Amino acid sequence: MNNPSRTATVERNTKETKITMLLDLDGSGKGEIRTGIGFFDHMLEGFSRHGFFDMKLDVQGDLCVDCHHTIEDTGIVLGNAIREAAGDKTGIRRYGSQILPMDEVLVICAVDLCGRPYLSFDAEFPVERVGEMDTEMVREFFYAVSYSAGMNLHIKVLTPGNGHHMIEAMFKAFAKALDAALSKDGRITDVLSTKGSL
Repeated sequence: MNNPSRTATVERNTKETKITMLLDLDGSGKGEIRTGIGFFDHMLEGFSRHGFFDMKLDVQGDLCVDCHHTIEDTGIVLGNAIREAAGDKTGIRRYGSQILPMDEVLVICAVDLCGRPYLSFDAEFPVERVGEMDTEMVREFFYAVSYSAGMNLHIKVLTPGNGHHMIEAMFKAFAKALDAALSKDGRITDVLSTKGSL
């Protein structure tokens, strides 16, 4: 079903996390993010700003255990929100990619909103944590987003460096690639697929 407003509100409550998200794909980049993990908030604020997505996110997670459930479940909710807000994907370009530099780091991200989930993630981090976020959770986050949204997502670090820079470049590259994939093209009157659906 088409979603002319391209917005979604998603709630997810488990024994491990309670999450509420409002996402507008056609926003101006305003992010109100509260996950309890400062560095993760910073990454999601960058995602919102550089993708021009308006996002209100409140997460109450079991941080007394570790950051795993909070980050993974936020990825699930974001993926669900993207899928719902995109509607039937009429008129969108479907594909998007971005090569993004951040100081010494260079990252490439490519997105296909094909309805088939797949993640290819190629990065090795020089540290185990950045702030209160375990670097191994970066892949888990993007895996959760890709499978919940039903998107093909490739992220590759072309030139590694500082761990903070690597992760931030990934989030910003993903934002810009996703924004491109979701953008409208007047030449596309239905969906960009020979199958007739995405």
